[in-house]
Order: sequence, then structure tokens, then C-alpha cells
Amino acid sequence: MQSTFDTSYCGPPPLPDDLWGRWNFDPWLIAVMVLGAVVFALRTQPDLRQRWSFGAGMAVLAVVFISPLCALTVALFSARVVHHVLLVAVAAPLLALALMRLGGVGVLAKLLMPLVLLHTAIFWLWHAPDAYMLALTSTPVYWLMQVTLLGSAVLLWMAVFAAAPARGIMALLAIAIQMGLLGALLVFSSSPFYVPHFTTTLPFGFEPLTDQQLAGLIMWVPASLPYLVVALLRLMALLREPGVRSA
Repeated sequence: MQSTFDTSYCGPPPLPDDLWGRWNFDPWLIAVMVLGAVVFALRTQPDLRQRWSFGAGMAVLAVVFISPLCALTVALFSARVVHHVLLVAVAAPLLALALMRLGGVGVLAKLLMPLVLLHTAIFWLWHAPDAYMLALTSTPVYWLMQVTLLGSAVLLWMAVFAAAPARGIMALLAIAIQMGLLGALLVFSSSPFYVPHFTTTLPFGFEPLTDQQLAGLIMWVPASLPYLVVALLRLMALLREPGVRSA
């Protein structure tokens, strides 16, 4: 099974004893992250809140791609789901907040529902067993997965923040629902779907099906919380509008 991961970006699946030594200090990755920070600082002229938001988003990306979580995702599908949730539901909104001063945000607000559909399609695509296996065994496809997940999520969150509160709430609830549906599918499955993890979970004490069900539970409940929290904040903003209060 090890040969399956010969071209995986995060390397072979780790064992529990060597996990904490599996930091990823890929110089190309670090260079791209540094370049992104420089471009952000020079092009957006951020205020203090935007700098903090961008810094927090980049810190989450460091956890996702540099910390041993990168290696753990090769062994456990549940770790992969944590990776994806951090990417689309934590890093993406933080980066979106940092980029709200860029031009074209109004256009994104008008495209809110198409962006919901686009992000949903991308999210489901990369959790289809065949596409997932291809991403896990090919570095170019792996990065295609990461870029499309993060990119579509950042655009979606920017549209949510720019849209009227009611439309933003609808979009957030739609994303939470589709993520919950995919999570429920994984939780209630009677057989594991993801061939690359059929043997890699065992050193960590998980059967493949148990690992998959844990992944579904993470996607079903904790992953929905960022969307529901922001939806609640948007609802509070909606209720503070003068027309709503007077009604």
C-alpha cells in the first residue's frame, strides 16, 4: 500500500510514533505563502483588522500544510476532513475578511447563489472516492484540490460578507445543509468508500469504516458551526436594521 503514496504531496502515511517529526518545510510552499503576504501588504493597504484577519488565516494555512496534520491526512480520512474544514470554514472566511477592500466585491455579492452552487459542487467532487484517491496519489491533483476548495470558499465568503444579511444567511444555511448531508452519508454508510485508507488507519486504532464515520460526524456537526455562527451574526445585523425593528 505504501506505493500508492509514492507521489503524494504529504508523503507516505505516518505511524503514531513518527507523526510529530513529520513537519512539512517545503521551500516552495513557504515561498508562496511569504509572497502572498507581501502582495497582500503592498496591494491592499490593509487596516489593523484586516492585517489581523490575514495573519490568522495564514496561521490556519500553516497548520493545514506545514504542521504534522499534513502527514496525518494521508493516514486518516477523518484528519483529511479536519484539513478541509479548516481550509473552507476557518481560513477562507478570515482571508475573505482581509480582502474585502478589493474591487469587485459588489459583483461577487450578486453572484452569491451561483458561488454557493460552485463551492458545493467542488466540495462534493473532491470527496467522491475516485477524485479523492487521485488527489491523494498525485501532487498536481492534490494542489488542484486545495486551490479549488480554498479559492471557491474565499469567493463565497466574500460574497456572503458583501451581500445583504438575508441573502447571506440563506447562503450560509445552504452550505451548512449540504455539508451536513455529505457528513450524514459518511456516518450512516455500512462500508468504507476510500480505498487509500483501507490499511492506513489501523496503526492509529481505527477501522476504516470507523475513521470514515468519525469524518462524517466532524463534517456533520463541528464543520457547520462557523457557518451557523456567522449566520446568527448576520441575523442580528438584519434585526438591527431600522425597517425591521419598526416592523
